[in-house]
Amino acid sequence: MTRTSAVSLIRSRSLSDVAEYAYAATAPAESRLIFLAGSCPLDEHGNTVAVGDCAGQAAKAVENLRTALADAGASVEDVISTRVLVASARQEDLVAAWEVVRDSFGDHDVPSTLMGVTVLGYTDQLVEIEAVAAVLDAPTPDGPAGPPSV
Repeated sequence: MTRTSAVSLIRSRSLSDVAEYAYAATAPAESRLIFLAGSCPLDEHGNTVAVGDCAGQAAKAVENLRTALADAGASVEDVISTRVLVASARQEDLVAAWEVVRDSFGDHDVPSTLMGVTVLGYTDQLVEIEAVAAVLDAPTPDGPAGPPSV
């Protein structure tokens, strides 16, 4: 199946350019939206990795996010927004996680919210990343496009 990204990032000239992300993003009505559950820093056995390390957990969560996107027929370039949750009241922990997420998205600096939260769901979990993606699936010779078969 051929796929084209549907995401258009919008940069505001009226708002500060300090933010390291686009302020908004759009996708056309005919795009297929993919709502991803929070990506957690879990290994293939369900164990939390990089215990005590926000940056390490963010890296694993991004890796798992990429896998979930691929399984849904998308990639990081198709993400339209993210929410990064960090179980910490320390701003430096939030920044450490954010830098990993920001760098993993490269030039595709989607709108994002970074939040410090009290606790996350798994033992020793410090980071979770939610995302929404949008793709335009090209029609196949057999008929209309749809989600990839799994």
